[in-house]
Amino acid sequence: MAEIRDKIREFVSETAQSRGLTNVTDSESLIENGVIDSLTIFRLVSFLEDNFGVRIGDEEIVNDNFQSVDTIESFVADKLSKKRSPVQRG
Repeated sequence: MAEIRDKIREFVSETAQSRGLTNVTDSESLIENGVIDSLTIFRLVSFLEDNFGVRIGDEEIVNDNFQSVDTIESFVADKLSKKRSPVQRG
């Protein structure tokens, strides 16, 4: 999980710096502080798909999943755990 967090933190840090923000905590709202906007969210989705091999559907691109480094990490970890577990059929 630390690897997931570190990669997300790196993306967020680079994005924040490009917007003049130098310190963003893992629990801080990325949307409220202006790190992530409607255009950046698509860059973030692409970054997550490329770096973690997950597929993020349009219906999953909601503020709740991308609120902070913590929530993004949890979202990606959940996607990875579902990807690894076999689908059970009844």
